[in-house]
Amino acid sequence: MTISLQDKVIWITGASGGIGEALAKQFARAGAKVVLSARRQTELERVQQSLPHPERHLTVPLDVCDEHAQQQALDQIMHHYGRLDWLINNAGISQRALVMDTSSDTDRKIMEIDYFAQVALSRRVLSVMLKQGAGQLVFISSVAGLVGTQYRGSYSAAKAALHLWANSVRAELYNQGIRVAVVFPGFVKTAVSMNALTGSGEALGKMDDAQAKAMTADEFAAATLKALRKGNSYIVIGGFKEKLAAYIARLSPELLYRLIRKSKVR
Repeated sequence: MTISLQDKVIWITGASGGIGEALAKQFARAGAKVVLSARRQTELERVQQSLPHPERHLTVPLDVCDEHAQQQALDQIMHHYGRLDWLINNAGISQRALVMDTSSDTDRKIMEIDYFAQVALSRRVLSVMLKQGAGQLVFISSVAGLVGTQYRGSYSAAKAALHLWANSVRAELYNQGIRVAVVFPGFVKTAVSMNALTGSGEALGKMDDAQAKAMTADEFAAATLKALRKGNSYIVIGGFKEKLAAYIARLSPELLYRLIRKSKVR
């Protein structure tokens, strides 16, 4: 059975480019009414105009770390549509720094964006979904959150924490109509490495080779939508190596640790 998205109200954070933009296009093509959020209003408007029937969709600028702004954004969505069916927690930031080169401030910034902001927004949205008696949360985690790799210590930790928080929500609220899915992307060709934080908290400013050769955001979004419409809740999307690493992480952690130590990840 395939889940229908026709006229579902779906809120996507980090929707001004990359994975978020690609997901917005997929959901809009499937008939959903898409709410686009990110900090850059002009880019949100560009994405909106690229969607089929732009007038069906809504742009809501948002700094996801601002909890007051989160509530204002949710109020705006509810005023406009009267309900919210799905939340896609996609906003986030990556890392390219060894653990001993990463400052505590950078650790906290990554955790604030990639974990605390997602949890705070999800809890607000859940208050609406529980009143509705139904809703779907989707978290964009990372294969790095399943395996942990060099140069991504804080990022891996944040994405792993998000995964396990989602597990708890799924267990606690399933009988109240709440569905939860976590998506674990491998390498996707976006600007994520350009914006990734170095140990001092500055943007890396360059594209990783692995990122440059990876699947496109559109390919990732199409595979994600297909899995979500099947009702899947644990979704790993990537190349052979990323899928293998995720499988070995569950089957034999000791083997994974040996492989990760020998791997060249940057």
